[in-house]
Amino acid sequence: MIEVVLDTETTGLSVKDGHRIVEIGCLELDNLIPTSNKFHCYLNPERKVSEKALEVHGYTDEFLSKKKKFKEIVNEFLDFIKNKRIIIHNAEFDLSHINNELAILGIKKIDNEIVDTLTIARDKFPGSSISLDSLCKRYRIDNSKRAKHTAIIDCELLSKVYINLIDQKEPTFDLKNHDYSKTNTDIVYNNTYFKKIIKPTKQEIEDHRNYLRTSLKKNFY
Repeated sequence: MIEVVLDTETTGLSVKDGHRIVEIGCLELDNLIPTSNKFHCYLNPERKVSEKALEVHGYTDEFLSKKKKFKEIVNEFLDFIKNKRIIIHNAEFDLSHINNELAILGIKKIDNEIVDTLTIARDKFPGSSISLDSLCKRYRIDNSKRAKHTAIIDCELLSKVYINLIDQKEPTFDLKNHDYSKTNTDIVYNNTYFKKIIKPTKQEIEDHRNYLRTSLKKNFY
């Protein structure tokens, strides 16, 4: 399945206050494996960036004033996400801004299937912090590059968080039933995933038993 991990940065929180998008990042996944296909752009929001948003992403008015406007990239963006499931952390926020930009241009809202990792994390870890940084820490994902919020880096981190949230690890290939008369490009990914299990050796088991016999007050053997 082809999916797209998406993130945006904006001039502020709410579209009701006239805030606009300043950055869009999209990373494509093919059966949970990142491909080389990416969509990334900075945008001229045609308004000033709020002080709070500037602290979050660091994009100044001067920097953004030289970038393209949303109407100049909208077709390329819509083509990139067309017919693909979209993965977003806090989907309500990003979708409200994307659909607002589309509405300004008289274009209908996107109707893609949406997966909100914030909702998944909230159900999986009730009462715990479920920010992207917190989830990276929980899953031991290196987020040291995330000094500021940037859409494309956040997409890369979210893709790893997403795979962990749905309890998937390493993809396997369906080689058993593969027709080798076909070209290598015809190999199909199997959606079955596994976690590597390392079994102890007989010597390691015996050493462990000896340790328990000699080191614990109560002998369980």
